[in-house]
Amino acid sequence: MFQSRIPLPIPFPFLVKILLSTTMMTLSIGWSLSSEASSQESNQKINAVSIKLSARDLADLAQQTHQQVNQYRASANLSPLEFNAVISEQARIHSENMAQQTVKFGHNGFENRVEALEDEIAYRGVAENVAYNMGHRDPVSKAVQGWIASDGHRQNMTGDYSLTGIGVAKNHRGEYYFTQIFIREQ
Repeated sequence: MFQSRIPLPIPFPFLVKILLSTTMMTLSIGWSLSSEASSQESNQKINAVSIKLSARDLADLAQQTHQQVNQYRASANLSPLEFNAVISEQARIHSENMAQQTVKFGHNGFENRVEALEDEIAYRGVAENVAYNMGHRDPVSKAVQGWIASDGHRQNMTGDYSLTGIGVAKNHRGEYYFTQIFIREQ
């Protein structure tokens, strides 16, 4: 232990302890805040990558849905539907809104989606299918099979349409939401 030979009004060991404690606390808090900020920054980068991967995965699910619907149409000797990115954007927005519970599951706002497409596509007929499921190994097949089993949805799938757009979203509970819009061009 260090002993002072010069008398000080405040005991020197006490002063050293206070200075060392304050310095250590400052360094510790600064390091802690720095590591938290660094950790948050790192998590944001990871989340950004996850979001991009999720968007890509969801787009792949939309393509798989398109493929399965066209396979069903082929089994009924119908021509395939052409996948359209503009229509898919409207479908994706609706699926995301349902997944986030901004709108109730269903066809709420269908007229708005159709109106948004009017400037891009001249049409004679429009229809829409929606579905949601969770806990299934193959959410796409579950959605498409559900549509096939429903008279109204199946009519849309086999209707006289030429274009389609599909949007898929998944929420934090693991629920998948599907929207498919069908267009009969003029």
